[in-house]
Amino acid sequence: MTILVDMDDTMELLLEAMVRSTNRKYHRNASVDDVTDWDMVCAYPGLTKRQILDSMCENGFWDDIRPVPGAPEALKHFMDEGHDVYVVTATEFAHIKGKMEGVLFRYFPFIPWDHVIITSKKQMIRGDVLIDDGVHNLEGGAYKKILITAPYNKDYDAEGNGMIRVHSWDEIVSVIDAME
Repeated sequence: MTILVDMDDTMELLLEAMVRSTNRKYHRNASVDDVTDWDMVCAYPGLTKRQILDSMCENGFWDDIRPVPGAPEALKHFMDEGHDVYVVTATEFAHIKGKMEGVLFRYFPFIPWDHVIITSKKQMIRGDVLIDDGVHNLEGGAYKKILITAPYNKDYDAEGNGMIRVHSWDEIVSVIDAME
C-alpha cells in the first residue's frame, strides 16, 4: 500500500511545542486541551495567528519537538512490511529546513527526502490511506482516511464522515494491518 502520513501532531507533537513556546513568550498558561479549534488563537485571546506561528521561526524551536509515541516504530514497521510511506505536510516554506532537520531526519531517518511531499492540498495526492489530525485534509480525498484524535477534532463525527478515528499509533498499526 501507499501510506500517506501528516507530520504535525500525527508524527510529531507540534501543538505541545507551540503551546509551550507561546506560553513562555507571552506569559500565558494555556494547555494543549485548551486548543479546541484548529486555529490556536481560540486558546490565546488577544494574540494573532501570526504571533503564534512566528515562534516556529525562532532558533531551536524545532529541536524542542518530540515524536508522537509509537510513530517512528510504526512507520518503520510499515516500510519493513513493504509499504511505501510518504510524508505529506502543509509546512510553510519558512519552516521546512527546521522541521526536516530538527524532526524528520532526527526521529525518522529511514524516511528519505524523496518521500516528502509539501502541499496545502492533500486531496491532490494519491495514496491508499492518509493518516492525519486535520479533518480538512481528510475530507474529499480519494484515500482511506484515518483521523488521529486531537483536542481540536475530538467532537468531529469521524465515522459519519467516512473516517476511522484512532487514538494512538498502536491503533493505526492495527487498522493498516487489517486493511492488508
